[in-house]
Amino acid sequence: MVKEIQLRVSLKEAEQSDILLLKSSLKLDIDRSEIQGIKILRKSIDARKPKIIFNYKVAVFINEPKPSSSEYQFDYKDVSKAKPIHIIGFGPAGMYAALRCIELGFKPIVLERGKNVKDRRRDLRAINQNHFVNEDSNYCFGEGGAGTYSDGKLYTRSLKRGDVRRIFENLVYHGATDQILVDAHPHIGTNKLPKVVQNIRETILKYGGEVHFETRVTDFIIKNNSISAIQLQNGEELAVHKVILATGHSARDIFYLLHEKEIALEAKSFAMGVRVEHPQHIIDSIQYHCSGSRHEMLPAASYSLVQQVNNRGVYSFCMCPGGFIVPAATANGEVVVNGMSPSKRNNLYANSGIVVEINVDSDLPKYEKFGVLKGLEYQKNLERLAFTAGGRRQTAPAQRLTDFVEGKFSNDLNPTSYQPGLKSAPLHSLLPKFIGSRLKKGFDAFGKKMTGYYTSEANIVGVESRTSSPVSIPRTEKLAHPQILNLYPCGEGGGYAGGIVSAAMDGERCAEAAIADM
Repeated sequence: MVKEIQLRVSLKEAEQSDILLLKSSLKLDIDRSEIQGIKILRKSIDARKPKIIFNYKVAVFINEPKPSSSEYQFDYKDVSKAKPIHIIGFGPAGMYAALRCIELGFKPIVLERGKNVKDRRRDLRAINQNHFVNEDSNYCFGEGGAGTYSDGKLYTRSLKRGDVRRIFENLVYHGATDQILVDAHPHIGTNKLPKVVQNIRETILKYGGEVHFETRVTDFIIKNNSISAIQLQNGEELAVHKVILATGHSARDIFYLLHEKEIALEAKSFAMGVRVEHPQHIIDSIQYHCSGSRHEMLPAASYSLVQQVNNRGVYSFCMCPGGFIVPAATANGEVVVNGMSPSKRNNLYANSGIVVEINVDSDLPKYEKFGVLKGLEYQKNLERLAFTAGGRRQTAPAQRLTDFVEGKFSNDLNPTSYQPGLKSAPLHSLLPKFIGSRLKKGFDAFGKKMTGYYTSEANIVGVESRTSSPVSIPRTEKLAHPQILNLYPCGEGGGYAGGIVSAAMDGERCAEAAIADM
């Protein structure tokens, strides 16, 4: 017999290796000898009160053996001679679209503008050390897309849009730790994601799919309301039947291309702001109610904050405990920051985007001349401003948090995890008033919600501008573009996802839709 139960375990109790066995026997009122195994189904931390509690959901195997660890299986077929489906982009959406094609007996042909994960590292080093951005290979473009260097946070609210468990199990199948199936807020880690991504590519190749790196798409040949061919940067043309467009939220050249060809796009609301960085011990002390180091059984603490300011949300985004800030620009002449964490989340700093909602229908009157691309142009201008304020390098403009709120220039800055370095700049006056004034009030409110958060020991770093795409690509109920009938806009670039998991689920859905129309 198997029974699923909920258990609450204190920090002191958690130090006992057999605590789950003991608590299970007490809760079920049975002898411990009757329990032949316990499987953890879910684990979370309740740190709302000084007495911290681990919440467990477990399956208890009573008088029957616990099965050995499941080997997750997927029905991948040999598709080397099957009908092809072209996928543009090899981020989470493109990868999962390709895997789903193989399961359904079709051959994915993936076209990725960037490099594989191994070669991509050299280009990341060039950004951090030499301040040079390769516009096809950077923190956003390349094998695995931006997801490879986002530390693999697997948080999603898209529980009704696909089988989340299936996405997680496929990651485990390709080398991720099975802990992601248990944790309430799972993540894989920047240091481990590249191998998982490489394994996914090897699966695609093993079963007859194709993955072409350094292959940028530059044009679509349109005939009879369909894409008949894709033109590549080297001038080559590929005849196509179905095209899944999974280029991510930063592939601006694709938005420009579609707009020039009068293929329908839509302006989409998004968010922009800054990234705030605290010493991790400050966040730990706030969240865990401790004055010194956190307990060894506790992970680096995180937070989630939101505040309404003048009818717009100001909120934390992509919070990275024990992480570091990275340069996420996709072109020279712009500065963009993002955050990530290694699997152990053991860096000295915690960082998070703090961003302001932007309604493209009402907040950007001076950009109306750009039509559906008005949000994109607003985003670009803020990134150019950050580039100039940072000294026209990948050095990022920064300010102490308290100085920003009080409107004072920071004569010096706190240490940082951001490798290209920081340059003191008056972000309080440089940021557009629409964003800056709301950020000031937001930080003040956050300081009241988390005593100790508002401190001169924190830096704010600009700019956090790639939270999501400012452009969406419309599609019908069958997931095809309403105008270009064999084009399937997908993932974050299409405006249909907000992270690794939702992008992966959308990739699967688009593959299924394209195949259903074959």
